[in-house]
Amino acid sequence: MSQLNDVSPLPEALETLILPRTHDLGDGFEVRRTLPSARRRMVGPFIFLDQMGPAVFRDGRGIDVRPHPHIGLATVTYLFEGEVLHRDSLGTVQHIRPGEVNWMTAGRGIVHSERTPPEARAAGGRLSGIQMWVALPKTHEEAEPAFVHHHAGELPVLDGEGARVRLIAGALFGRRSPVRTFSDMFYADVTLDEASRFSLPAEHEERAVYIAEGRVEVDGVTFNSGELLVFRPRAEAVIRAAAPTRMLLLGGEPMDGPRHMFWNFVSSSKERLEQAKSDWREGRFARVPQETELIPLPEDPPALARSRS
Repeated sequence: MSQLNDVSPLPEALETLILPRTHDLGDGFEVRRTLPSARRRMVGPFIFLDQMGPAVFRDGRGIDVRPHPHIGLATVTYLFEGEVLHRDSLGTVQHIRPGEVNWMTAGRGIVHSERTPPEARAAGGRLSGIQMWVALPKTHEEAEPAFVHHHAGELPVLDGEGARVRLIAGALFGRRSPVRTFSDMFYADVTLDEASRFSLPAEHEERAVYIAEGRVEVDGVTFNSGELLVFRPRAEAVIRAAAPTRMLLLGGEPMDGPRHMFWNFVSSSKERLEQAKSDWREGRFARVPQETELIPLPEDPPALARSRS
């Protein structure tokens, strides 16, 4: 089997391959980011993809993401290991554990923090998982902010032929997650036994596979953990696990126009981004109860609010 390099052609079923960029958030906690990318800004409504960790925390350490704002998107937090405490400006206080789903609709604006809970910080341990942002359609960009949490047992699970599929959000294989979404999409957690084969459904126009752990082969070409494989619309795609593998399936229908992005803000309007920046700078967002810290607005980059489509 061949290993892909910068000059190797992609398998026919693939449209593009996105390699991760690594960011150190401090205390040795790293994230691997594949969306947005210069190669592909979005896949369906998905506009942001970070893999958190895996990291091992000791000596009372953990993550401390101070309160920060969002507009025009929904955040989707899904853990493989560890625990995170979510607080937001609606007054929500929610522990997130492996296999559970936190879906936070920012809409016209919400503020939240993400921290290691005190009891988990004292005990130490590992943390790993995925954070996605889903851009909201224009009809819901200014929706009322909301938060929902679903336990692992609420999510549909399909088993068979060396594959286990947990449907996080949207619809796939004739099943539907209880998580309410605002557009036609799918998001699933798939584990594969070594040498098992998995056929990617063609029912959605935009489809991608993120390899969280392990290795896979497509048409004899090997792809590794941290890589995002974006498939051609309707192309037949068979994925073979070259090792025990965990991957995320994501996609849906194309977005209803380009999106602009600055920091934690997403909108179809550049003017709306400017308003959100001003609102955060001037303290007009709601505050998170029990929190006194804030992440300040970053400096404008040279090319402000690039389009994501």
